[in-house]
Amino acid sequence: MVATTLFGFEEIVAGELRQLGAENVEILNRAVKFSGDKAMLYKSNLHLRTALKVLKPISQFMIRDNMDLYKKIRRIEWDQYLSVDGTLAIDATVNGDFFTHSQFVALKAKDAIVDQFRDKYERRPSIDLENPDLRINLHINERACTVSLDSSGASLGKRGYRKAQSLAPMSEVLAAGIIALSGWDKQRNIVDPMCGSGTFSIEAAMIACNMAPGRLRHFGFEKWTDFDAKLLESLKKEADSAIVAPACKIYGSDIDSRSVEIAKSNAENANVGKYIEYKLMDFLDSDIKASNSVIFLNPPYGERLKEREEIIPFYQQIGTQLKHHYENCEAWIISGNIEALKFIGLRPSRKIRLFNGPIECKLQKYELFRGKKGGDQNPANTKFKSE
Repeated sequence: MVATTLFGFEEIVAGELRQLGAENVEILNRAVKFSGDKAMLYKSNLHLRTALKVLKPISQFMIRDNMDLYKKIRRIEWDQYLSVDGTLAIDATVNGDFFTHSQFVALKAKDAIVDQFRDKYERRPSIDLENPDLRINLHINERACTVSLDSSGASLGKRGYRKAQSLAPMSEVLAAGIIALSGWDKQRNIVDPMCGSGTFSIEAAMIACNMAPGRLRHFGFEKWTDFDAKLLESLKKEADSAIVAPACKIYGSDIDSRSVEIAKSNAENANVGKYIEYKLMDFLDSDIKASNSVIFLNPPYGERLKEREEIIPFYQQIGTQLKHHYENCEAWIISGNIEALKFIGLRPSRKIRLFNGPIECKLQKYELFRGKKGGDQNPANTKFKSE
């Protein structure tokens, strides 16, 4: 099987898989290969926080041209996986100089599958792009083609709790991955002071509670011909029995009242509302005194703050607020505005390259210890290690 993920999260996914008991774990580019039985397929969908999809390869072959692709897709015995009355969808990705149009590749594969059914049964499955009985993943790298069944269906980042969202919310997978990269021990308090839809605080609460991220949703494999409902139900019960109360406090706030209400509603949907304290508060104006906490920030990148003279002072104020109100804390800030990050005014002890959707970002860690500038007690004033 293959678990796909975001750039920079491969090691995290590999660790999650090993913890679940997966075998032959191998890190790829934005993906992790592993092996296991049907229970492992179900568990990986249910428990992986930083994966996007879990794919089950069923055929691999080399292709010369479009007709060769059609013929080799058609050779696969598709009625093992789909009934003639079922529905299908095909996602294709291409990388190389010969096959360059993913939509054309998907169309060619669809033709091969439905033509096979038509020849056998004089009928064919229908196409359903939104909620198919079988979602097929086609990956072509140069002339090497891998055909996989998508066991997840919708992205695993769609946990099921975010019924409403603020403008440009962070993905659940990105938030969970950043929390994992921070090395948070589940003991220190969490502060999410620009909470938006509440993704950082909710993902942190679910981690602190040892709550399976997929417990509220359905998966693509539930429509497969070999689906074992009793097995999935037993794995869900096992996961729910492992839920615990968090050993830390989690705080979220935002300057926008609607965002706070959305975050509260989403937290309730995720069954962690009682563990998160949300407030209507301007992070830059608050006189809160936090200590020994971990702060996660995803400030605006500048798309809505049109002028440069607005975004630079904004980031300067973030740095000032952290310095004066978050003693003995560590702050993790992700931003797609690399230039503005330079004006935080604190030296990062760690830098990590990530992507928020198509936007290249930097995730930076700031250690906020009390001490005079240049003194031995202030790591924020020491040289950072780039990673």
